[in-house]
Amino acid sequence: MNDKLNFLAKAGMNTRLSHIGHTPSDYYGFVNPPVVHASTVLFPNAKTMETREQKYTYGTRGTPTTDALCEAINALEGSAGTILVPSGLAAVTVPFLGFLSAGDHALIVDSVYFPTRHFCDTMLKRLGVSVDYYDPMIGAGIESLIKPNTRLVHTEAPGSNTFEMQDISAISAVAHRHGCVVTMDNTWATPLYFKPLDHGVDISIHAATKYPSGHSDILMGTVSANAAHWEQLQETNITLGVCGSPDDSYQILRGLRTMGVRLDRHQESTLTIARWLEQREDVARVLHPALPSFPGHALWKRDFTGSSGIFSIVLKAESPDRFKPKAHAFLDALSLFGLGYSWGGYESLAVHVGLSDRRICKAPTEGPVIRLQIGLEDVADIRRDIEAGLAAAAAV
Repeated sequence: MNDKLNFLAKAGMNTRLSHIGHTPSDYYGFVNPPVVHASTVLFPNAKTMETREQKYTYGTRGTPTTDALCEAINALEGSAGTILVPSGLAAVTVPFLGFLSAGDHALIVDSVYFPTRHFCDTMLKRLGVSVDYYDPMIGAGIESLIKPNTRLVHTEAPGSNTFEMQDISAISAVAHRHGCVVTMDNTWATPLYFKPLDHGVDISIHAATKYPSGHSDILMGTVSANAAHWEQLQETNITLGVCGSPDDSYQILRGLRTMGVRLDRHQESTLTIARWLEQREDVARVLHPALPSFPGHALWKRDFTGSSGIFSIVLKAESPDRFKPKAHAFLDALSLFGLGYSWGGYESLAVHVGLSDRRICKAPTEGPVIRLQIGLEDVADIRRDIEAGLAAAAAV
């Protein structure tokens, strides 16, 4: 057992997922770390209380359970530290609040997760931070958009709903030359298929609600920073008092153990379905970066080691007034797919995507965009359900 850390450093991903974030010898040999509930933490004497010279001081600053999850995420990300927050959206907003001040300027990718855009256009604006949105394919050309007061560049790849790729390394290099912090929402790929910090990103963001949880029943976000930005991120988290709960941390730790196996299944099934849909006459386009036909495929192939279970299709429609009726007909004909937000769970989901918020990356013009989360069901059943949806849409 003394060589376990060295062994894991050279081990495969599923081996690491099975063992990171827990040390049974610390808990009398029990395999999983216990759930430690805490607000008050007692000190042995007044001096220790005054100096806080003990590992745990209050529930908002961590417990053995939350620390175990942070340790596991750090091992996956290669990060100096990780904070836990109550949702994926909080995982975006906490670092924004930590690294932006009144008078600053931020650059946000136009294919961003909509609640992030809403936060920028409301809260950040009210706090005196100006925001511009940029084309995800801009690459090193982002230099033309950087102003003297630009302090943060936010990336997300693939983009939300339409899956545009970004040259993260090129953007990070330019941003750093101008003293900007680079953040990335990497929820789609997880650290298994893309490691943001290895590509120049300073702060890696994940909605652990999705694949780390894997069961559609936990809300949590993780934010991991490199050494240069960890102290400020941690201080922001303490100041805001935003933290993840021990119970949810325990469940995310359990989800991590099978995340690699689940992602393999999601990837295999999703690519099978995406390739099939690409051949259909009633589908105008398939928006999946792992397909050679996708505009950002070369970037995906260069930087990513895999793909997950969510992508979109564009249905063919004769005119814009038929977009919504066809989308609704498709969704209402589904039996296996659930109609619901989020993704990353074991069940297949579908949603009609709204893209009216876009400034640069406009919505496809051929028809409505349907986002599909391919779950762990049998591919033949998933395909049969999609066929029913396509037939219903064609009949409208």
